[in-house]
Amino acid sequence: MQIRNIIFDLGGVLLNLDFERTFRMFEDLGVHNFKQYFQQSHSNPLFAALETGMVEEQAFFEGFRNAAQLPLSDGDIENAWNAMLLDFRERSMEYLDGLKQDYRLFLLSNTNIIHLKAFREIHYRQFGNHGFDDHFEKAWYSHELGLRKPGIGCYEAVLQKHELDPGETLFIDDTLINIEGAQKAGIRTLHLQKHQTIEEQLPQLLKG
Repeated sequence: MQIRNIIFDLGGVLLNLDFERTFRMFEDLGVHNFKQYFQQSHSNPLFAALETGMVEEQAFFEGFRNAAQLPLSDGDIENAWNAMLLDFRERSMEYLDGLKQDYRLFLLSNTNIIHLKAFREIHYRQFGNHGFDDHFEKAWYSHELGLRKPGIGCYEAVLQKHELDPGETLFIDDTLINIEGAQKAGIRTLHLQKHQTIEEQLPQLLKG
């Protein structure tokens, strides 16, 4: 069956990430157990609530301060949390835009309002415009959708909202558990490994 729709993850696919930068910054702030709160494949209830829009930004800062039992400022927490966000992969973004003629393009990202503001600013600094979402027919963010990967409902919601046939839909992510969630929804997948890029991996797959 021909691929007609492509759903992209954000971090590790289009946006470079360095989780260790966030871990180190929290360590420097005195939060020595940050990996208990958040890792690439796991979020504790506070972070999961932030990523599903169940807790607002200010309540998140207060909740984290209470959990860490440290007098951290909102700015301390925000800067450390955003430290993992590096830069967009320019060649990948160019390739992405070239796909628009032949495919319906979507984004599905586990993210939050704090990161959303930060990576939109990174996009502006790199490309001179605020139109990150314009690269897609629709960009879906977990904190707006109210659902997170790898829950099957997250993928099914996107399929249903856009009337996509899962057999004609490809999902690309760098996290295996998210790939497995998409497969449970019947979606075709590409697990992007470390150091791989969409412009290297996709052409052969789409040809086939």
